[in-house]
Amino acid sequence: MKPIGVFDSGVGGLTVVKELMRQVPNEDIIYFGDTARVPYGIKSKDTVIRFSIEDALFLLNQGVKLICVACNTVSSVALPVIKSHFKVPIVGVIVPGAKEAVYATRNKKVGVIGTRGTIRSRAYENEIRKLDPKVKVTALACPLFVPFVEEGYLKGKVVKEVASGYLAPLKKAGVDTLILGCTHYPLLKSVIKEVMGQHITLIDSAQQVAMEVKKILELEGMTSTKRRGKCKFYVSDNPEWFQGLARSFLGRHLDNVQRARNV
Repeated sequence: MKPIGVFDSGVGGLTVVKELMRQVPNEDIIYFGDTARVPYGIKSKDTVIRFSIEDALFLLNQGVKLICVACNTVSSVALPVIKSHFKVPIVGVIVPGAKEAVYATRNKKVGVIGTRGTIRSRAYENEIRKLDPKVKVTALACPLFVPFVEEGYLKGKVVKEVASGYLAPLKKAGVDTLILGCTHYPLLKSVIKEVMGQHITLIDSAQQVAMEVKKILELEGMTSTKRRGKCKFYVSDNPEWFQGLARSFLGRHLDNVQRARNV
């Protein structure tokens, strides 16, 4: 059977790969991280669309049967364009995360944190409004969270102080459900929960996306019959850097990261 394709602007999409490995362990996965051009969150919409099409083409050239867009920025601003270009099923992270948040909230107050690009797009707010107009959304950019994760700062005084500053408006708004609108953010769950309080429900889009992928594969009759799938990892630059961070995201060392050509 053909593999599942996953792409992200860098290393954060490995949280989605980890969930796919857990929920559909019999599937082969090909991951592409565009490490030469990360981050996407500060790029213009036209640039993000162009990069995304190139990323998808790379995966299609590897023969994938489905593409999972692990990048929140791409899912926010480029997903409709990508879907119009290609015939394979394409799954983003916005809709699954929004659905789960609407289902989970008890007081109809939902928070969203993400990169500036994701928050600026208002994609989560618009999707939640479609699902339930009564839900009040408070959305905030947390730009320092990504470099914290990529530098290995997942806890400690400085991380907590920054998180407390970022998340204060969400506490004031009284949200009971918080969407982690960036694939890096699940690695900061413990700090976020410590700041927000144990009552908060955190929506990890990686978990929801993997569930959506599993459902599509079953509906389309595309599930693999293998006993155990394999993963291949490609990056557009600096595979050594990627390998160094991969352990934080996947919990294991990667020794098969290749540099992709012509991307």
